[in-house]
Amino acid sequence: MSFGKWIGGALGWAMGGPIGGVIGFALGAMADDTSFSKSDRKTGPRIDQQSYEKYRHHTQAGDFASALLVLSAAVMKADNKLMKSELDFIREFYTRQFGHAAAAEQMGLLKEILKKDIPVRDVCQQIRYYMEHSMRLQLMYYLFGIAKSDGHVDKAEMNVIEQIAHDLGLTEKDYESLKAMHYQDTDSAYKILEIEKSSSDDEVKKAYRRMAMKYHPDKVRGLGDQHEKAANEKFLKVQEAYEQIKKERQMK
Repeated sequence: MSFGKWIGGALGWAMGGPIGGVIGFALGAMADDTSFSKSDRKTGPRIDQQSYEKYRHHTQAGDFASALLVLSAAVMKADNKLMKSELDFIREFYTRQFGHAAAAEQMGLLKEILKKDIPVRDVCQQIRYYMEHSMRLQLMYYLFGIAKSDGHVDKAEMNVIEQIAHDLGLTEKDYESLKAMHYQDTDSAYKILEIEKSSSDDEVKKAYRRMAMKYHPDKVRGLGDQHEKAANEKFLKVQEAYEQIKKERQMK
């Protein structure tokens, strides 16, 4: 009988809450794999008590990456289908952000996490407590990207994402704005700016200034340069939404 994964999970939970529990379980499972080298067993993201004390409201990229990995697995498991497109999306993301070696480690962890029942609400509560609002928005932006990666919007996945948004303490407007950045409809530009089509021109201008500040890339600079591209994407979508509305209304 293999005990590594259970020991890893128990220690992770005690030292790093729900996320540490899931990551610890995955690390333990990987340690049980005799094909995994000793040096590799020592690597991988960890969230420990010291990180909690040091990084409350000052999340580092490693903390963010661990949270993203766990919630990504929760979204992928929602429809009981493991899609290659979703795995490719996550692999490409981690390769782009952290390099090939780190991406390989993350994908190994993801493989094990997908085998485990994930306490999504507990994980979200941990993230909500330790992660700033702007970083939670960035996290949700990635999750929408994963759900969309296979070109099919699965209802079960969207239900999980909506529940995650709620448990992360995001507002309905936060959720609809981020969703509209990935899924276009006739009202998408207004949803991105978190206003109604009936809003006045002045309200549109005020909304643009507010959202430009909300999604400014500097808000997540603490995560490191590797997240700058996605942060810029959100910021650009706000600008595009504003320009679209201006054009439709012939605003100056």
